[in-house]
Amino acid sequence: MNAKTNRILFLLLRSAICGAYLEKEDRALLTSENLDHLYAIAKEHDVEHLLALGLEKNGFKGSDVLKKSIFRAVWRAEQRERDLENVQTALSESKIAFIPLKGAVLCHDYPEAWMRTSCDIDVLVHGEDLALAVEALTALGYQEAERTGHDVSLFSPEGHHVEIHFDLVEEGRASNAISVLKSVWEHATPQKGTYCYEMSDAFFYFYHIAHMAKHFETGGCGIRPLIDLFILDRRNGADRGARDALLEQSGLLPFAAAARKLSCVWLGDAEPDDQALLMEAFILSGGVYGTTDNRVLAQQKKRGGKVGYLFSRIFVPYQRLKRLYPVLEKHKYLMPLMQVRRWFRLLNPKTAKMARRELRVNKRLDSGKAKTMEAFFKDLGL
Repeated sequence: MNAKTNRILFLLLRSAICGAYLEKEDRALLTSENLDHLYAIAKEHDVEHLLALGLEKNGFKGSDVLKKSIFRAVWRAEQRERDLENVQTALSESKIAFIPLKGAVLCHDYPEAWMRTSCDIDVLVHGEDLALAVEALTALGYQEAERTGHDVSLFSPEGHHVEIHFDLVEEGRASNAISVLKSVWEHATPQKGTYCYEMSDAFFYFYHIAHMAKHFETGGCGIRPLIDLFILDRRNGADRGARDALLEQSGLLPFAAAARKLSCVWLGDAEPDDQALLMEAFILSGGVYGTTDNRVLAQQKKRGGKVGYLFSRIFVPYQRLKRLYPVLEKHKYLMPLMQVRRWFRLLNPKTAKMARRELRVNKRLDSGKAKTMEAFFKDLGL
């Protein structure tokens, strides 16, 4: 994307979120030639419905595809509410305390809930309640799909995704967030007469930043978390001091400050500095989940260069390996066996293809670009 395309995209997103209208000179930037490109970028970042709304507010017709994206977003929001209600009912009937996470909570800070898209339902339960929580959902027809070191994925009979988290911690990610994330239940209070708990504003904000930083470290976080951040920074009654205290405790304050700045460049009136421009380029090149190039660049920085990165891909550290094989939590002596077991995953053609691509990227990445990225991540505190 060039600077002009970036500008018109974020002006339209700003119009959708904040109700601002494009100035005459900005309207001239939007042509039929770049509209398809704008839509492609917005779709890649799951904000095409906001692009459509921004166009609509400014009197542009847009395409039928764009118009349908709004109806699709409304449908997704309604489906999300039904799925969340089903999960909440199942857990409550089993007397399981739980905390809704991510989009199911964030959507209510938007002007309209449908404007914050997300089809997944994420909830947190106590570790000792995990088996009962999974049992409560499988009794409703949910099918378990995958287990990791911090959550269990299930799919409803209609194919909708639910993640039951029993831990917010993902070791080795997002600076020193572990110590804070472990205290989540200390920062949550029950809603009157229910088993549903709500995070404090400060902790919810912290969790959003930590989750965003985790994805950023693995190749990119997408546009949507920056929109979330812009909205959360304008939440009524928010205690900025309490938020920053948690961020400082975990070493995430520099990253949060840079993300805040960029969100204000995109949706407010802030002027970009060099850091904001570099962060913007990194995010826009990565889509919602990041690219292989971005991921390898980020990991080279953490692992000390190309050789360190290559070694880390062959011999996965314990903290990461136990996420793949939770048995290591109690039986660490099995680590060599699990390393070998992981190598056998390369027999899967899809996994092998991804591994080969990462190794090719690691080999060809320009050392100058890698040094720039190392300094960039250092400035962000990651």
